[in-house]
Amino acid sequence: MKYLCLIFTEEKKLEALSKSEWEALVREHLDFDETLRKSGHFIVAEALQPVQTATTVRVRNGRMSTTDGPFAETKEQLTGFFLIEARDLNDAIQVAGRIPSARLGSVEVRPIRDLE
Repeated sequence: MKYLCLIFTEEKKLEALSKSEWEALVREHLDFDETLRKSGHFIVAEALQPVQTATTVRVRNGRMSTTDGPFAETKEQLTGFFLIEARDLNDAIQVAGRIPSARLGSVEVRPIRDLE
């Protein structure tokens, strides 16, 4: 079964990291990607640009509107994701708990809905 692991972090915490701390975190994530590939869990993982680069799109009554920035003001922002293959929710939670950025924020684990 597929699960999406959404990584939420306070961007201010990421911005406060020194260059060496940031590079270490990136290396740790890349190493974790490889660990997941070897275990068969990995499908895709990506980091996202800062929330200031977001554009929110809405369609109401057939009209589209856009707003710069995120939909809601929150303490933690969506900073990346992993799409994984896992046996069940417990397996997905175990994978999510090993995501390096979980130490800085939180990881929301959600099963992918099969629409077929």
